[in-house]
Amino acid sequence: MAMSIRTRFAPSPTGFIHLGNLRSALYPWAFARHHGGDFILRIEDTDLERSSQEAVDVIIDGMAWLGLDIDEGPIYQMQHMDRYREVIAEMLKSGLAYPCYMSEAELNALRDQQMANKEKPRYNGLWRPEPGKVLPPAPEGVLPVIRFKSPIGGSVIWQDAVKGQIEISNDELDDLVIARPDGTPTYNFCVVVDDIDMRITHVIRGDDHVNNTPRQINIMRALGGTPPIYAHLPTVLNEEGEKMSKRNGAMSVRDYQREGYLPEAILNYLARLGWAHGDAEVFTRDQFVGWFDLDHLGRSPAQHNPEKLLWLNHHYIQHSDAAKLAEQVKPFALERGITIPQAGQGPDFVQVVGLLKDRANTLIEIADGAKLFYMPAPAFSQQEIDTNIPANIRPALADLITAFEASDSSKEGYSAAFKAVLAQHQLKMPALAMPVRYALFATTQTPAIDAVLVILGKAETVQRLRRVLATKN
Repeated sequence: MAMSIRTRFAPSPTGFIHLGNLRSALYPWAFARHHGGDFILRIEDTDLERSSQEAVDVIIDGMAWLGLDIDEGPIYQMQHMDRYREVIAEMLKSGLAYPCYMSEAELNALRDQQMANKEKPRYNGLWRPEPGKVLPPAPEGVLPVIRFKSPIGGSVIWQDAVKGQIEISNDELDDLVIARPDGTPTYNFCVVVDDIDMRITHVIRGDDHVNNTPRQINIMRALGGTPPIYAHLPTVLNEEGEKMSKRNGAMSVRDYQREGYLPEAILNYLARLGWAHGDAEVFTRDQFVGWFDLDHLGRSPAQHNPEKLLWLNHHYIQHSDAAKLAEQVKPFALERGITIPQAGQGPDFVQVVGLLKDRANTLIEIADGAKLFYMPAPAFSQQEIDTNIPANIRPALADLITAFEASDSSKEGYSAAFKAVLAQHQLKMPALAMPVRYALFATTQTPAIDAVLVILGKAETVQRLRRVLATKN
């Protein structure tokens, strides 16, 4: 594209950012990266009661976790108050805006009457100055709101990149309040000033903003700006078909981090939650950026599918480099009381992770599985040994110890030792492998026994098996 692409993500810092919110960051980020443009983070923090720095940190941390790097920002609207007031003063001076002294009680009474008359509730323009119109005297001691002088007649028409052409009659739009009595500017006004000042070329956001768009376009044109290209994304629904929200059980981005999801899986999942590139289901970040366009954004609401996300997470875990994955698993392992030994002083953590990753859905599952290798050697009662290591298996177990001592410490070596002893005692693999597992870990559920023995080490393996055989029968 000839123009320099500039997109933005403009969340309100109210403490909760779920997957639907993150998608509204991912798409403008990808569009900017695809075109070599700029991606801006703007924090719309004019709601002083609900905004907090903690919520801002959640947004920034979540974006950083996903690798959504920003070129400018975070830019805070509250730091632009002087700029907003300057623009409002210019609008009042030029006749684009005017003070309105209608009280809230008067406005409510007007709306009640309109609804009783089956009319659309709207401001009636009482304080709107017009040629030849005599305005009521301004009441003493009352601070007015400032209203934008909306165009009368005609329509606002824009070509939405997702929804196609949208046309809204100006007769449907009343004169919007752009500043409250205390002078605080309102959302729709601040957005326009910021988009003009930041030279935003594309606004990619949720379709809950569609009703705001004609108002913003009118204000932007009145200020001499060129409206950006809008792409309004359909809503993300939860499993029950309701709009995704905290109230409806949506998980925050931090929840997914705590549950052991990989950022690559979340990014891949979000990318497909309203956009497609043919039949591609699994792709890298670079592939996504290279493929992304607005033409293939879906028009229908996307529905959250936890099973699909878990499948993707398993895929990325399974195909991750073991050393990199081990670093990601470490915090979860430490939370579970696992002390990761120094090299040569115990089971190698990277090897443990490499063994467990093929069957794990989350990092937590790997950490839970890793506990097996770092617990103290189990101590058994005679009853436990009699129950889990039958007397007729103990001669084979003794021969297996001897075979292990003579073998090399590889999967192949341990496998050959097992085969020789099984043949010698005419046993099937489960008959010997299950008691071995129990003797080593006090459980019969482990990954492949030869791979487990490699990680546990010959010395530790033999010591644990001998201890069990030494228990009096």
